[in-house]
Amino acid sequence: MIAEVISIGDELTSGQRLDTNSQWLSGQLGDLGVRVVRHATIADDLQLNIDAFRDAALRADVVVSTGGLGPTADDLTREALAAAMGVELELHGPSLVHIRNIFESRGRRMPENNRVQALFPAGSQVIPNPHGTAPGIAARLRRGDGKECRLFALPGVPAELHEMWRDTVAGEIQKFTGNRRVIQHRRIKCFGAGESHIEGLLPDLIRRGRTPSVGITASEATITLRITAIAESVAACQCLIEPTERTIRDCLGALVYGEEDDELQHIVIRLLTEQDKTIATVEAGTEGLLAGWLRMAGGPRFLGGFVVDGDADAGRLLGMSAEVHTNPHPDSETALAWATACRVRSGSDVALAVGAFPDSARQADAPVQVHIALATTDDVQVWPISLAGHPAILKPRVAKEALNRLRLALSGM
Repeated sequence: MIAEVISIGDELTSGQRLDTNSQWLSGQLGDLGVRVVRHATIADDLQLNIDAFRDAALRADVVVSTGGLGPTADDLTREALAAAMGVELELHGPSLVHIRNIFESRGRRMPENNRVQALFPAGSQVIPNPHGTAPGIAARLRRGDGKECRLFALPGVPAELHEMWRDTVAGEIQKFTGNRRVIQHRRIKCFGAGESHIEGLLPDLIRRGRTPSVGITASEATITLRITAIAESVAACQCLIEPTERTIRDCLGALVYGEEDDELQHIVIRLLTEQDKTIATVEAGTEGLLAGWLRMAGGPRFLGGFVVDGDADAGRLLGMSAEVHTNPHPDSETALAWATACRVRSGSDVALAVGAFPDSARQADAPVQVHIALATTDDVQVWPISLAGHPAILKPRVAKEALNRLRLALSGM
């Protein structure tokens, strides 16, 4: 069984609002063993909506839409669905009573234009919306090949959408598909090598048609490997996934840092917690990304961070002597001095210093000199590195590079 998800609204097509409903619905459909093959985002235009429903019904067994079920003139889903089915809209009395009761429970009288929310395509069924005025619509559309597509139109309000899905739609889809197979995913997170290099380390794992499948994506230098298995149960999916995960970990070694929603800062904080250590940071050229990430992940393990413009700024904030912070082009020696002073100033067990000093005249692809230093109660280390890339991703990449060096040091790698 395959599915398509349609999101409706000018606020989505104009970029004013992010479509998170499609993401959520795709995950829910996957849990039911229904593979989502297409997302469509449609403006508030009647003909475009009619075409979207008709076209999706020709391809998919299940179509789920969100949005366009409100009471205003630009809410066109019910009209579009009726036109796609070739039927008229009919008033559903119990739904009208429910909508009126919702308004009365809030101490208001129902505006007359909310009456349209009780109109349904002839032959469709109502999907109850216990806490909202926009009931959903369940309908069937017979295709030219004699097969039937099931269409479910739900409101765009996430809280209402989720409740209606759990209470009604998920069960209906399971009955319709007769599909007891489930889809499970596992995401393996990597850092320290590029996408093509990592793919080259995984012979034959990312080929099309493999079971389970392995996909690879890159985002700001983090590489995610997504393992997907389809089987009759969650346990059976896990049995398919685990050997592939072991192969990935064996092949990539220290390049793998976590899984699922793990970011590097989460791993660093876990290691610090295991070792009962605290951390402080000082950074230039990263706009405080290190401090922000560690604060969100770290709780009491993160004592604070200094965000500086350069050597003189760091010297003043860290209480360093004037002789130390006179270097016009900070280098590895400077980064070491920053890390040492930061640890003393903050009273932390570990201090991480980052200095990324791009030349203002450099070309977009030219490398940036980065100096990362780590000071602990026992030792100091420094890594001078050169990084290149688009300016939009260079700062997060530098911050992740620093966290990764810290991860490896804390792990004894």
